[in-house]
Amino acid sequence: MSATDVIVVGAGPTGLITAIQLAQRGHSVRVLEKWSAPYPLPRAVHFDAEIGRVLQSCGIGDELRTMIEPADVYEWRNATGTTLLRFGLVGDAPSGWPLSSMFCQPELEALLERRARSLPGLELVRGVEASSIEQHTDHVVVATTDGAEHSARYVVGADGARSTVRGLLGIELIDLGYFYDWFVVDLIPNEPRVYDPVNLQVCDPARPTTAVSGGPGRRRWEFMLLPGEDPATFCTEERAWALLAPWDIAPDNSRLERFAIYRFHARYAPTWHEGRVFLAGDAAHQTPPFAGQGLCAGARDAVNLAWKLDLVLAGAASESLLEAYDAERIAPARQVLEFAMDLGMVICVPDPQEAAARDAAMAAMVTDELSPVPPFPAATEGVFATDTPHAGRLSVQGIVDGRPFDDVHGAGFRLVTVGTDAVAPEAAEWFESIGGRIVALPDPDPRHAAWFADASVTWALHRPDFLVYGTAADAAGATALVTRLRQHLRA
Repeated sequence: MSATDVIVVGAGPTGLITAIQLAQRGHSVRVLEKWSAPYPLPRAVHFDAEIGRVLQSCGIGDELRTMIEPADVYEWRNATGTTLLRFGLVGDAPSGWPLSSMFCQPELEALLERRARSLPGLELVRGVEASSIEQHTDHVVVATTDGAEHSARYVVGADGARSTVRGLLGIELIDLGYFYDWFVVDLIPNEPRVYDPVNLQVCDPARPTTAVSGGPGRRRWEFMLLPGEDPATFCTEERAWALLAPWDIAPDNSRLERFAIYRFHARYAPTWHEGRVFLAGDAAHQTPPFAGQGLCAGARDAVNLAWKLDLVLAGAASESLLEAYDAERIAPARQVLEFAMDLGMVICVPDPQEAAARDAAMAAMVTDELSPVPPFPAATEGVFATDTPHAGRLSVQGIVDGRPFDDVHGAGFRLVTVGTDAVAPEAAEWFESIGGRIVALPDPDPRHAAWFADASVTWALHRPDFLVYGTAADAAGATALVTRLRQHLRA
C-alpha cells in the first residue's frame, strides 16, 4: 500500500475520532483494525459535555443528539434509600451539551464509521492486525499479519487495553493497585419506563449496585462481587435475572442484551509516545467507571494529538510540538484515574459498620439543592499562556445566529472577542495561515457574555481541543497572545 500521513491502529471511538479530526484537516489517514466487524454489544454508556463538543466537531453533532439520553441528575443512596449525594445539572452545560449523555456504544461507533468512510483521504481497513513497527528518520513502517506493510509519517496506537502497539514499543503500564470485579448487565425493556433519577448509585454494603441509562430504550445494572465470590462461576444468565428481580426486571418484561464480569483497573503508561509512534485511549490509560470518564479520556487524547499532528504535518509547527502531547495529557489522565478511584473507595464498601459511618457523614451534607459537578483542574503544562485568566480551562460554546458556536465558526484555533478593536494585521495574517479564525461577538449570547465578564477580559484564544490558550483585556494583549502562540509552535 502507498504511504500515508498517519496510520491509526484501532477503530474504536478514540481511533475513529483521531482519524476523522485529521482527515477533516486534509491529511491522508489509514485506520487498521484487527476485527472484521465492529463489536456489536454495549460497552461505554456515558460521555460528558466536553466530549459532546468533541464529537460535534467530527461532523456528527445533529445526528448524535438524537441518540443520547441526557442524565441531569446522578443520585447516590444507601441501602435504606437515604440520599447520600445528589449532583448534576439541568439543561446544557457551558460546552453546549448535557453534562452527562447516555448512549449505546455500537450506535456511536456506527455513526463515527459512516462519517469516517465519507471523508476523502481516510481509508478504513478491517481484518488486519499489526505485527511489527519499524521506525525510520522520517517515517514508520507497520507490518500486518496479512503480510502487508503500511508506511506513514506518524502512527497512533488506539488499539485498546491489550494494545499491540504499546507492546511492540515495550511500554509497561503503571498499575495503581486498584481493582474490583463487577457483574455488568445490559438489557432492553419491552416497554418504556420512567427512571427517577436516570442514573442511580446504591451504596449498599450487601451489594453495591449501579443502575444507569444505556442510551434511549436501554438500561444497565452493575453489581459488585463480594469478597469470596468467584468471577468464573458468578457470570450466568440465572444470576443476572436473580439480581434484577428486586428492580421489577424479568424475562417477561425485558430482554438481556449482554452480561459479563469486568475487573475495573486504574493504570496508565508513563510515556505516551516513542519517536513517531503515539498511544491514545485505553492503550495509554484505563480507569474505573465511577466517574464515567473512560471514553471521555480517550476522546481528549484524540482531539489533543490530532491538532498537533495537523500543524506539524502542514509545516506550521516544529516537530517538538508533539512533545507537548505527553505533557498535556498524562497528568490530567492520572487525575481522572485518581478521582474515579476516590469515588470507588466510597462506593465499594462491603463492611456494614464502615458503610454506616459513611452514610451518616454523607447524608448530613445533603441539601435540597442539586450539587454542582466540579470542573477538572486547569491545565498547567504545555501550550498555554498560563499567566492569563482561564488559560488551560475549557472554553464555552454559546449560540450564534440561532446555532451552536462551533457549527457556525468551526473548531480550529479561534480568537474570540466581545470588543470592537482589532489585532495587528501581521498577527492576524499569521493566525489565519494556520487555520485560525478571528470571531467578533458584538452582541454575545448570555453564556459568552457571562464567561467574558467572569474572566474580566474581552479576548480569548481557543485551541482546536476547546481549551483556552490564553485571554487578553484588549487588542494589544490579543496580538501578544497570537505572538506567544507562534513562538510556542516554533519552539
